[in-house]
Amino acid sequence: MNATLITGASSGIGEAFARALAARGNNLLLVARSEDKLMRLCSELGRISSIHCQQIALDLSRQESPARLFDETKARGLEIDLLINNAGFGSMGEFATLDLAHELNMIDLNMRSLVELTHRFLQPMRERKSGAIINVASTAGFQAVPYMATYAATKAFVLSFSEALWEENRPYGVEVLALCPGVTETGFFAASHIQKPPARTSETPEQVVETALRGLKRRRSSIISGAPNKVMVATERLIPRSFVLRAIGSVMRGAGRAPQQ
Repeated sequence: MNATLITGASSGIGEAFARALAARGNNLLLVARSEDKLMRLCSELGRISSIHCQQIALDLSRQESPARLFDETKARGLEIDLLINNAGFGSMGEFATLDLAHELNMIDLNMRSLVELTHRFLQPMRERKSGAIINVASTAGFQAVPYMATYAATKAFVLSFSEALWEENRPYGVEVLALCPGVTETGFFAASHIQKPPARTSETPEQVVETALRGLKRRRSSIISGAPNKVMVATERLIPRSFVLRAIGSVMRGAGRAPQQ
């Protein structure tokens, strides 16, 4: 059975992807740490649509989890034709004062797990000469962000990695898209125990998902969600990087003292 696999699917952008794709008739495999939330969402989507919705409660930051997830799709007879790597979290504060284990766990989830899942599911897509992968990056991936140093660096990796794979896999009929939202109205900041960056407009998860699906249809390598975010990224490219760093640092400095947990 063909299915779309969505990580970080229990809330926010992941949940919005699940609802939008269920409405389009996609069968779903939803993955997140919260089994209760996944079960409720799957039950709801199954009632209001004719799709098959399954869930797996899994912490993808654990080293063995991506392989377990891949093996589970095989055991369930699922052919993943769309992979959405959405799971991730952030941190805020002066890097030297942050908990090292928390920063390394972020790297494991935002980068290592994403790379492994992409590699495992990309191979059968190439063999079939069809399929698509959406990797959720961020507008933070276009420049360094003082006081969110590790998070922004992980998203820069996701952006670069995804754009390279877009070119590598075009001959095989497989699309790869880096989705770059800005501030979005989700539980991301609360879940990451950080403050919302000041002086920024925000979008709904539904708006971000609509942008992603439009970009995938147009075979884009990457797409920025939201006109203000597009203007911001374009402007930063015209300004010396040192000036951008100082400006961002000045804005983030107060918020960067948020307590970490």
